Amino acid sequence: MVYDFEAGEILLIDKPLTWTSFDVVKKVRNILRVKKIGHAGTLDPLASGLLILCTGKFTKRIDEIQAQEKEYTGTITIGQTTPSYDLETEVSEPTDISHISEDDLKAAAATFVGTIEQVPPIYSAVMIDGKRAYLLARKGQTAEIKPRSITIKAFDITAVEGAVVHFKVVCSKGTYIRSLAHDLGQKLGCGAHLSALVRTRIGDYKVEDALSIEDIQQIRNAQLASDGSNS
Repeated sequence: MVYDFEAGEILLIDKPLTWTSFDVVKKVRNILRVKKIGHAGTLDPLASGLLILCTGKFTKRIDEIQAQEKEYTGTITIGQTTPSYDLETEVSEPTDISHISEDDLKAAAATFVGTIEQVPPIYSAVMIDGKRAYLLARKGQTAEIKPRSITIKAFDITAVEGAVVHFKVVCSKGTYIRSLAHDLGQKLGCGAHLSALVRTRIGDYKVEDALSIEDIQQIRNAQLASDGSNS
């Protein structure tokens, strides 16, 4: 396949764990030496999976791509909470979950399906009085974050291993899976946090079709070699 990154391409990237979305954009920009590049839909550092990058003229499609339905798989750990709703912050002492069955989990998850009001985590990039919420949270400050309307098309419990609950979610733009994990814990009365997350799909774009950072480097090396042989 011949790529023209300067003119415009849509790149499906399998984001590595612990990388920020901006880390990926910066790395790919440096590899490709392209001026216009951006990502369509942020992934948290502790999430992996599909991150879509647009270059050149296709940066105009970022909003369109971001607005599409998203699919995730991952794990929620019940019986323990964290301030960030994931493993970025310290995990609380465990509470008793022996009374919670798989049927209880599935019934609780089903209550979130549909159009609901969701409050984003305080550890998020939501703007509050001109500042990112996570900056306030890291200083120990509290702030009120307004709920937003989102749509959960599916929230399936796919397996349960003790306190670790495997799930699949199909949802609209603007959904925080961390908040969904937290809210599930609240519904169950035992607390919960997101312990792993993979974005598997955005619209018709799928993670199995994504490239690694190494793949991008190899494509660029091949282009440079081809350009050199033709000069």
